[in-house]
Amino acid sequence: MEIDPFIFRLSIFILSIFIGYYVVWSVTPSLHTPLMSVTNAISSVIIVGAIIASLAGNSDTIFDTSSIFGFIAISLAAINIFGGFLVTQRMLAMYKKKKKNKE
Repeated sequence: MEIDPFIFRLSIFILSIFIGYYVVWSVTPSLHTPLMSVTNAISSVIIVGAIIASLAGNSDTIFDTSSIFGFIAISLAAINIFGGFLVTQRMLAMYKKKKKNKE
């Protein structure tokens, strides 16, 4: 009996969702900022791959499938990177010592 490749990939995707959920929620709060930095680095690699995918077609067809999916991947990874930097800055600001005002 042979397993359908779609079902096999779908089961791996569903298992990765559960594993990712439990890994992220078990991280201690002191490790969230370095974890966000690593996530930003991974997203930058995704952008490089998306640029390659969007430029993979020939110059005759601009709106082919690889170009459209490459543009979508670039957009989503850019949102992820900039949002990650904003969250990282906010978390680092929480660890800064507050200055007391002397009046």
